[in-house]
Amino acid sequence: MSNHRRAQLTQCGFDVLCIYLMCFTFIGGAMANEQIKEQKSISLPEIVISDDSSVPAILQQRRSVREYQDVSLSLHEIGQLLWAAQGITHPKGLRTAPSAGALYPLELYVAVGRVEGLTEGIYHYNPNKHQLKMIAFGDQREALARAALGQSWIADAAAVVAFTAVYERTTRKYGRRSKRYVHIEVGHAAQNLFLQAEELGLGTVDVGAFNDNDVAKLLQIPADTEPVILMPVGKR
Repeated sequence: MSNHRRAQLTQCGFDVLCIYLMCFTFIGGAMANEQIKEQKSISLPEIVISDDSSVPAILQQRRSVREYQDVSLSLHEIGQLLWAAQGITHPKGLRTAPSAGALYPLELYVAVGRVEGLTEGIYHYNPNKHQLKMIAFGDQREALARAALGQSWIADAAAVVAFTAVYERTTRKYGRRSKRYVHIEVGHAAQNLFLQAEELGLGTVDVGAFNDNDVAKLLQIPADTEPVILMPVGKR
């Protein structure tokens, strides 16, 4: 067989391999997306409300924490944190944090790295059903740390709670003062999470310095939604 013929066959085999790999990648990606679409929502454990907690004591102990143990959080702990920030506390849908006009523009997402019972990935919290819905596979903590100007403790946390806002829910009623109201609400909700973390023996911190576009892409949030703060959470 001539060298030219061998080269033709080699090139042909290489082309077939490339086509096979492209098809495999496309099918694999499509299957992964279908798995996410088909995955049922994950119900979080029932909320535990303790009579033993002392609000003054928790306020006294509350500190920003940027160092975390290399251990997992439980599904119960994640559920308690999310409920504290945006959970339903009234039959009419009122929540743990006050909201101007009860319009509730906040949406919470969680970047999961080490949480028992949860696959690494991005999840959206549904406060009405107290459930998590997977948005995307994969551990995004390192990428979030880079998007947050290299704040490395984000990658060290077991999970990162992202507070995002759909401003239009508030602007349609309150106009130009709306962003102020939304940010007041974020402060209330974040402090709730802070205090719940303290009660659970966990540590967290507010992170407001990050590239908005990068964080939005990592969280895969809708176009009308903007990230406001990140709160990495882990064992003290």
